[in-house]
Amino acid sequence: MTGKREDIKNDVQRSGVPKSDVQRHDAQKRGTRKKKKGNVLGGICSVTGTAMIVIVILLCSLLVLPGVFGFHMYNVLSGSMEPAIPVGSLLYVQGGRPEDVAEDDVIAFYSSPKDGGIITHRVVKNNVVSGTFHTKGDANDEEDPTPVSYENYIGRVALSVPYVGKLLTIMTSLYGKIAAACIVVLGLVLNLLGTRGER
Repeated sequence: MTGKREDIKNDVQRSGVPKSDVQRHDAQKRGTRKKKKGNVLGGICSVTGTAMIVIVILLCSLLVLPGVFGFHMYNVLSGSMEPAIPVGSLLYVQGGRPEDVAEDDVIAFYSSPKDGGIITHRVVKNNVVSGTFHTKGDANDEEDPTPVSYENYIGRVALSVPYVGKLLTIMTSLYGKIAAACIVVLGLVLNLLGTRGER
């Protein structure tokens, strides 16, 4: 061991490189490795933080933007329209003239003016003369027993997105809003840590 150390010292002295320069070079290598590791961790934090913020923004936009264009949004709670519209689907319902509704359109309507329950069924017949719809759920064997009055009509289903309705319903609750705010704050913190780690 002693002989090897002396050989290394002699080689350094023979090459004309001072020992302090060699130590400084080793320290620079270690610093470069630490910096690269910090850059990788910083990049991961930045990407994760950005992804969290983008996801919340996208989910919020699914709630806010359609309302600007006159759409109503509903979460499907029953399986009367399966398999076309599964339970938990998000429905985008657009209002319009009930007279323009065609046979086979899926519409949303109030079950009665009193209870305010909302039903989504397919139109079997639009009776313009009496101002009523004959409707039926796809999963039901028979038509709905009572025709739906034009007064109870909300709109026609323009789009259904499977399994998203429940998530967005949770987001509109108080706890959902708090959770969304916490995710955004955490995303901002991760972005800040990532920016510092990359320096």
